[in-house]
Amino acid sequence: MASSWFGKDNASSRPPDLHIQLADREPNSFYLPSSNKSPLPHTPSSAYVDPTHSIPHVHNASLFDVGILKDTLAPSLGLHSGLAIIAWGAANYTQRVEAKDWLWPSGQVINAWWSAVGRRLYQGLTLSQALHRLSWHERLVLSGVTLWGGRLFYRIASRSIQRGKDDPRYDQVKKQDRDFWVKSLFTTFFPEAFFQMLISLPFTAPFRHQGAVLMGYHPFIQMAAVGLFSTGLALESLADYQLDRYKAEGGTGILKEGVWSIVRHPNYLGDAFVHISFIVLLYGSDMLAPVELLGPLANYVFLRYFGGDKEKESSQTRRYSESNPEKFRELQKFREEKNAFWPQSKELTNSWLWTVLGIGAATVAVEEFLRSFH
Repeated sequence: MASSWFGKDNASSRPPDLHIQLADREPNSFYLPSSNKSPLPHTPSSAYVDPTHSIPHVHNASLFDVGILKDTLAPSLGLHSGLAIIAWGAANYTQRVEAKDWLWPSGQVINAWWSAVGRRLYQGLTLSQALHRLSWHERLVLSGVTLWGGRLFYRIASRSIQRGKDDPRYDQVKKQDRDFWVKSLFTTFFPEAFFQMLISLPFTAPFRHQGAVLMGYHPFIQMAAVGLFSTGLALESLADYQLDRYKAEGGTGILKEGVWSIVRHPNYLGDAFVHISFIVLLYGSDMLAPVELLGPLANYVFLRYFGGDKEKESSQTRRYSESNPEKFRELQKFREEKNAFWPQSKELTNSWLWTVLGIGAATVAVEEFLRSFH
């Protein structure tokens, strides 16, 4: 099986600055020339080191190595905090809290591109040179987060512009707290910046942190990652499309058809799949540092316990119970029938579940076909 996905992956094309290969690690096929499968010389000096990077070679990097704080976490937090201040200013000026929602996907895409490409442009490389340093697996990570973030940003921005006013979820919050705007920077915008820093780890740390990674090259796990990403993105996209179509056709009740028949919040489940897929891809490509596991974990915690389905269901309960008792009763019944996030075992007979899984499988087949040409 070829070692790269859409391009030849050889020792000379592997970017020298993204991961230090520890002295006691065995090389694997990901780092071997496609025309020569013999092992690379196994010497303590065989680590890949970025000539433009000032951090020295470290043989015993660990999850708690202070380097990750300096080269990844601190810069990411600084970036997201700065963007949060800008978003807070825009939200305060327009009196629309949803400005933070515009920032959620765009901020993470900006961070990923700066980590992978922007830093090298700042160091004097051309765009072509900066992109050439990325292996196909790293390009796939960058493309994946761009596709996910671009779709979500378009969704949020278009709905916001069409609505012409703040998201109903935030109206009640502003009414209940007269000092909301005074406190919101520290109670809403900065906390979300912190979550974004953690969630971005799988697509920032691989380009920044020269620490230990989990060993092993696993082509079939890479294929699973492609399928998982495609399934999640399909689930998100179909959920949004079906909801918009339902409303356009005059639907006023709770949508229970299509992918909304799988769980109550298929868009959030799809989002979780997307973020988990980055971790799976990094592991299958011999690029996963343990600290990057915090990314999908933080995303899941945020979706389940801070924003996402928790925030949405709290808003629905409050609004429907006050203004639409019939819809509130329908919502309560829906909660009894379907889980909020993870499908029940009975959903194995749900054709929509197999539809999105089929899309994921088809994407894997397409990727395998395209790979064969390189």
